[in-house]
Amino acid sequence: MSTVQDASSVSSLPGIGTASKSGTADTQNRFLSLLVAQMKNQDPLNPLDNAQVTSQMAQLSTVQGIENMNSRLAALAASLGTNQMAQAAGLIGRDVLVPGDRISPARPDNVIGVELSRPADRVTVSIQDASGNLVRKLDLGPRDAGVSVLAWDGMTDGGAAAPAGAYRFQIDAVQAGQAVAGTALNLGLVNSVSQNAQGVQLNLAGNTSVGYAEIRQIF
Repeated sequence: MSTVQDASSVSSLPGIGTASKSGTADTQNRFLSLLVAQMKNQDPLNPLDNAQVTSQMAQLSTVQGIENMNSRLAALAASLGTNQMAQAAGLIGRDVLVPGDRISPARPDNVIGVELSRPADRVTVSIQDASGNLVRKLDLGPRDAGVSVLAWDGMTDGGAAAPAGAYRFQIDAVQAGQAVAGTALNLGLVNSVSQNAQGVQLNLAGNTSVGYAEIRQIF
């Protein structure tokens, strides 16, 4: 009399217990074929264990359910990405406030944004030229947590107009003598949008790009 492997070894056979090369449908067909063969050729003195067969079928059902869920999630992610691209395309030609510390004395690039993790009783912004020299220091006083926006008038601390060029700014915030974490935000003009492994990207003037989720404010 021929002898067939018991059901406990089914999960070790190719395609059983995993949704790998052949997909769930092929895995299910192979499992059922093996199960039928085992039942036809089982040893009457050592019949198949019902509990083992039930366990194997439950595992197969779980694998199939996970693969179906993954397929639905992939389709949902693709749909969301398409919708987000369409929304982002509407920002082309608009200015957005995003993480960054660049600023220019020429409008409208002189907008400064400050994002605080918690309230601060004093916030200062130090504007520096390309050489790192302090050009202007702005005292913003107390600020709540979240985003605050202000505009630099393009003047230096000495009252003269700052020459055209690239400038950077630094944020310092304290609460009861303790430093408060803050993020510098600058204005960027959206030239185009694209999508990569990180999701939808906004391509800004100056050859920089940021993620769509990084937008803090739209102008």
